Amino acid sequence: MKIIGTGSALPSLVVTNDMIVDILDTSDEWITTRTGVKERRILTEETLTDIAVEAAKKALEDANMASTDLDYIICSNLVNSYATPSLSSIIQGGIGASCPCLDINVACAGFVYALDISEAFLKIGKVKNILIICAEEPSRIVDWTQREISILFGDGAAAAVITKGDDLKAMHLSTTSTIDALYYHRKMEYNPFNTKNENTGPLVMNGKEIYKMAVSASTTEISKVLNDTGLSADDISYFICHQANLRIIEAIRQHLNQPESKFPHNIEKYGNTASATIPILLDELHKSKKLKPGDLLVFSAFGAGFTTGTCIIRWSGNNN
Repeated sequence: MKIIGTGSALPSLVVTNDMIVDILDTSDEWITTRTGVKERRILTEETLTDIAVEAAKKALEDANMASTDLDYIICSNLVNSYATPSLSSIIQGGIGASCPCLDINVACAGFVYALDISEAFLKIGKVKNILIICAEEPSRIVDWTQREISILFGDGAAAAVITKGDDLKAMHLSTTSTIDALYYHRKMEYNPFNTKNENTGPLVMNGKEIYKMAVSASTTEISKVLNDTGLSADDISYFICHQANLRIIEAIRQHLNQPESKFPHNIEKYGNTASATIPILLDELHKSKKLKPGDLLVFSAFGAGFTTGTCIIRWSGNNN
């Protein structure tokens, strides 16, 4: 596989730390020092579908491809207002495509998992062109009366067009069933035959536990894919990590003993946009001309489940 186009879209509303101070007992310093977040984008008048479709159209334009050329759409999404139909099928209609669609939910590791699925489809010759979309609205599942979790998240969408190529150099995925560290319960409709107690409430996260799991998993799995390819950390142009917390990214960087310039980040502008963080950052690096053909990129993500995904990609870009 290879990536030939990227696109991203963000809500228009910018919510700064100072704006949050007006509604929560916190401060800009408290938020920044613990998370690295200075502001985030929150959906208000726009819908998640709106920004997902926008990101998809930008990626198709970047790839010089029409939506009718797509053979498959894979959408990574935690939660949205539709339990059914799939978000991917709604986006398909929005861009005028006619191919099969698939939603996946592996939390913040969704982009890397979608790359793995794409590679498998391409290898067996099932498809030629795939659109991956990561569309997330975590602001709708946090408790905005509590500062510990709500300050972390923002909304956003990003997409990538995938086609045949030889740019995937290594891939490692894992899932370790760990529920209590990070979860969101959503209550179902009333059922007169249901005798179970059903819990509902905002996103629950054990920050200290997630920090330990994330740093341990990411450093271990980055080392694994490097060993699998015979590469060293010095050979990598950029480590594009899930933008969950700047402290986590810094801990990974220090473990690998690499310069700050190799660990780009945008969490200060957007917060944690779940599975959209890596493709949003990838799109920014691509559109700002920071990526050069032949650059080796590491994508490393982790999320609720506890799921992880790490891969090495050679960047070839498009023909623009």
